[in-house]
Amino acid sequence: MLSNIQQSTPNTTQSPTDFINQPVLEAENLCKDINSNGETLRILSQLNLRCMPHETIAIVGASGSGKSTLLSLLAGLDTPSSGKILLERQDIALLDEDARAKLRGEKMGFVFQSFLLLPTLNALDNVMLPLQLAGNNNAENIAKEALNKVGLTHRLTHLPKQLSGGEQQRVAIARAFASQPAILFADEPTGNLDAVTGQSIIELLFALNANTGAVLVLVTHDEKLASRCQRILKLVNGRLIDGMLEVAE
Repeated sequence: MLSNIQQSTPNTTQSPTDFINQPVLEAENLCKDINSNGETLRILSQLNLRCMPHETIAIVGASGSGKSTLLSLLAGLDTPSSGKILLERQDIALLDEDARAKLRGEKMGFVFQSFLLLPTLNALDNVMLPLQLAGNNNAENIAKEALNKVGLTHRLTHLPKQLSGGEQQRVAIARAFASQPAILFADEPTGNLDAVTGQSIIELLFALNANTGAVLVLVTHDEKLASRCQRILKLVNGRLIDGMLEVAE
């Protein structure tokens, strides 16, 4: 959120406009190597990315190109071999796992192809859990409001197995947005859904994104979904290139 800071000294204080013009997330010269049969395999090479406030970005590429690896690095779920990942100017690669986990809980939301709901918790409890872990004393009310926004007020007490695939993904989306993240990562969010249900999830995802202003970073094979984003970036040979050029051809 923007703060009402008054600029008193140019060198130390930023105005709200300056804040808006700062990247939410940056990757600088990002490299990721893995060991494969005794050989070093480079997955990402000198990759650079800047995500500005309110942006929607699609990352596309062939299977095995490193899209999921990139998403894991940007989210602090993995650490790079070299380079920087800056979330609101903080290099998350320098943090230990506990500190990265805390940052994820405060600043990031996630929607995956597999809904990753806890099977023994109902819809309300699945949305409440991350809020409770973050110490939010108003977790129940926030979770109910989030589920209301995705049209599931009548499903609060239902377990995941009692929900359709589309409803489960709606719970996952409610959970992702409930903490009001600065950035939302979505990895093939419609991959396990039929076309009609997938379309409704796309509309919901972008509507909530527009309302909250969070940066949306999508990893997808779906060209129609990617085209909804302001930028399309294609992962080729470990680097990101402007995918809009290919779409336009």
